[in-house]
Amino acid sequence: MSRRPPAKRRKRTTARRRKATGSEELWLIGLAGLVGLSLVVAVMSWLAAHPWVLVGGLLASGAAGALWVRRRQEAARWDRVRAQGLRYAVEHLDSLHHNDFEFAVRDLMRRDGCADAQKVGGRGDNGADVKATDPYGRRWVIQCKHRKAGWQGSAVGTPDLQVLNGTGRQIHGGDVLVMLTNGRFSRPALDFATSQRLHLVDRHLLTQWATGSRPLWELLRAVPPPRKPTSLP
Repeated sequence: MSRRPPAKRRKRTTARRRKATGSEELWLIGLAGLVGLSLVVAVMSWLAAHPWVLVGGLLASGAAGALWVRRRQEAARWDRVRAQGLRYAVEHLDSLHHNDFEFAVRDLMRRDGCADAQKVGGRGDNGADVKATDPYGRRWVIQCKHRKAGWQGSAVGTPDLQVLNGTGRQIHGGDVLVMLTNGRFSRPALDFATSQRLHLVDRHLLTQWATGSRPLWELLRAVPPPRKPTSLP
């Protein structure tokens, strides 16, 4: 029957094994570092003997970077050109899904110079589908009502305006509150909008805006004065 070595001897043996393992790891790390340093030195020596390779690489990198910057600038320029020339036929707007209709309104606001225009419509939108800041510093809050049947569709009524009126200024901080539709408004809605300083864009005004080049604030009456000076005409 074999006897197990005493506990002290086992501890000393384990400690020696751990020490040997640690030494082997350090030796391997040192060897890897030495190999890596040798490779770096070899590459540097080769480049010193062939400087044209380094110069060519730097030139190629510089050219690639310049080309990337130029392409980005060209893309941005064409985006501006497309935005400035953006037009929508009202029949095209009729055919859109209501979600795409809101994106179209956002794009028209961007065309007019509202760089921060964004679509925010959806569940919990609190009466806002598109929000934007115009070049004069005014905050726009737009609620969109899409009608597949256009002018023949159901009229936008007072309840929808009441939602916009209740949230546009208090929640969204709007200066200009707009209810926009490719259809029409009911008579009570027209009266309510006048009393509450709400702006209405019906099918006729939408057509004028979407197919033309004038910004919406030039087509609406009695918009608030600019919040900040601007160099725009």
